[in-house]
Amino acid sequence: MPSLRKWWQMVRARSTSSNAQQQNEGATAPMIATTADCGLVDAVMGGWFRNDTGELFREFPIAPEDVVLDVGCGSGGVSMFCARRGAHVIFTDTDATKIETLQKRIVSTQARATQGIVSDSLPLPLGEGIASRVIALEVLEHVERPADILKELFRVGRPGALYFLSVPAEISEGLQRNIAPAVHFQPPNHINVFSAEEFSRLVVDSGLHIISRHSYGFFWTLWMMFYWTVKSADEESFMGATHDQLSPPFPPLLDEWASVWYKAINLPNGKFLRESLDQALPKTQIILARKPG
Repeated sequence: MPSLRKWWQMVRARSTSSNAQQQNEGATAPMIATTADCGLVDAVMGGWFRNDTGELFREFPIAPEDVVLDVGCGSGGVSMFCARRGAHVIFTDTDATKIETLQKRIVSTQARATQGIVSDSLPLPLGEGIASRVIALEVLEHVERPADILKELFRVGRPGALYFLSVPAEISEGLQRNIAPAVHFQPPNHINVFSAEEFSRLVVDSGLHIISRHSYGFFWTLWMMFYWTVKSADEESFMGATHDQLSPPFPPLLDEWASVWYKAINLPNGKFLRESLDQALPKTQIILARKPG
C-alpha cells in the first residue's frame, strides 16, 4: 500500500495504545499536538479501532473464529489489531521486508494462526473460500488491474464473508493534483483515481454486495495539502514512492494543524464538525461489502 501508507502506519501502529483505549472508553485525553496522536484520536472518533467492541471499523467486527486476509498489509497495524483479537491472520504485501518484520511481531499476539505471503495478488497463492474477513485498504489506486485484484479477493472469500475496502476520495486527489509533484500520480504511487460511482461499480462487478459506504479523513486531506505546500516552498524534489517521504519529524506547520484539529474535534460539538467535514472533503472513501451466500 504505497503512497499514503505511511500515515496509515502511524495511526495503525498506535491503535492499541493507551490513548486509543482512552478514546474508546470516553476518557479525556491530554491536549496532544503531534500528527500521529491526533490522527489516532481522529480515527477512533471516526469509527476505527474499537477495542471495546472488537471492531476494526464500525460494522466490521473481528472475532477469534475469523480468518482474516489483509492485502497490502504494510507495517501491519491492521493485521496486529486482528491478531490481538485471536483471529487467524493472513497478511500479504509486495515488500518481502515488511512481511518478514510483521511475522516477527505478530507471533507475540493471541492470534490462533498467522501466515505472511509476499505477493502482488495476481493471483493470490491461496485456495478458494478461505477468508471470513477480507481487507484491502489503499491498494487499488496503485495497481494496473484493479478489477482483477477484486476478483481474486472475491475468490478467496467464504460465502458470507465481509469485505473492508478503501481508496482515496476523488475530491482529495483532485486537490492534491494541483500541488503535489507529478510523481505522486505515477507508478508506484496513485495511477488510478476513482469516483464514488467507479469504486462502487468495481466492487459490484466483482460479485460483491455493498453493505455501506463511508467517508473519512478531512484532517488528512488538509494535512497532505499543507505537506505538499511546505515541501514545494522548500524546493524539495521527490522520487519513487510517496510513502518513503512521509516520515517524522514533520514540518512544524503539520503538527500545528494537528493541534488545531485536535482541539476542534474535542469541543462539545466537535463530533458534528468532524462528521460534516469528513463528508464534504474526505481523504478516503470506504466500502463495506459482503460475498453472497
